[in-house]
Amino acid sequence: MSSSSPFSRTLSEERPVAALWGCQLSGDVRSCVLKEEDDLLEHLVLLTTICLGADARDELHVVAVDSKNIYGDHKPVPIAALRTSVLPMISLKGLELVPPVTFVLKCGAGPVYLSGQHITPLHLLSPVEDDAESEAHEEELSEEDVGDEEDDGAP
Repeated sequence: MSSSSPFSRTLSEERPVAALWGCQLSGDVRSCVLKEEDDLLEHLVLLTTICLGADARDELHVVAVDSKNIYGDHKPVPIAALRTSVLPMISLKGLELVPPVTFVLKCGAGPVYLSGQHITPLHLLSPVEDDAESEAHEEELSEEDVGDEEDDGAP
């Protein structure tokens, strides 16, 4: 591999920044909003745990998420229904959300705690740089393929 290859970047250049994130929903604070950052970076929220607080009453607590769907609509979707005597906590895997996102306590008095990670890439190539790099890499690959085909035809 040559040093100009896009695959020769160090691991630290490719690793995104992950910060611990969390919020509390209750009768007083029924929603939590993660706003869209205006920094041209692709932010991602990974929700990993939803749990009831120690002083939550034994009633149904429904948590919903309101995020733009593929059609551009905003509709709250229930993602957890917790009760202290039945299911006081859930662990989620693979729930990735792109801000802006609103978490809403639809019913119950809480407290309900949500936690996860807020992920931001370290760098972002401009679309022009990204396209140029992609085209250069594709051209490099196609030249290698042509060279391989010529080698295969040799006696």
